Amino acid sequence: MNIDPTALVIWLIIGAIAGWLAGQIMKGGGFGLVGDIIVGIVGAFIAGALFPHLGFTLGGNSIVGAIIAAAIGACILLFLLRLVRRGV
Repeated sequence: MNIDPTALVIWLIIGAIAGWLAGQIMKGGGFGLVGDIIVGIVGAFIAGALFPHLGFTLGGNSIVGAIIAAAIGACILLFLLRLVRRGV
């Protein structure tokens, strides 16, 4: 599997922005650059899996739509991680 270097950089940038936004929205602060990228990319996968089942998309193929979707997915991820951490 060959990944275009430009696409990889775009994924990393979107992941970093989405992870940072999720950290700000969920009032948990940031997780550092690497942590924000991981949270944002996992959030993008969550949004990509969840949103089609709910019947909506955000912005088509735009970068802004991708950032918003990834940030929402990252917020869901952070919420679930906090539930597990608290033992609820």
